[in-house]
Amino acid sequence: MHLSYLSEFMIPSDKVAHVQIGNHLEHALLVLTRTGYSAVPVLDRTYKLQGLISMTMIMDAILGLQRIEFERLETMKVEEVMNRDIPRLRVHDSFLKGLKLLIDHPFVCVENDEGYFEGIVTRREILKRLNRQMYQSQ
Repeated sequence: MHLSYLSEFMIPSDKVAHVQIGNHLEHALLVLTRTGYSAVPVLDRTYKLQGLISMTMIMDAILGLQRIEFERLETMKVEEVMNRDIPRLRVHDSFLKGLKLLIDHPFVCVENDEGYFEGIVTRREILKRLNRQMYQSQ
């Protein structure tokens, strides 16, 4: 396998489900539910990567002591719940750097040098390419 830049393995931003930082949790929950993803990137209005939000984060935010407080979905915003401390890759990072991060994460967000969201690299995509390459070399 030609080990070069991660951008060759990246799913571009226009094909990646995401939410914006100012969205209510209700919208984020709908996006996660409809796509079937466990987490999605959070972008600001200029499409800069701000973090990730997951179904677990949303459920933790609305879980009260006695009941699930569904009404909070309409009042709380993504920025109150999301994780800002996420692994990130740059478009020109090496394949090996991405591979190391994907050991512990199912996907990693990719941004350009200005912080704009470019897409994601998934563990699944890397494994598909490695599998294809192994069969071609036999």
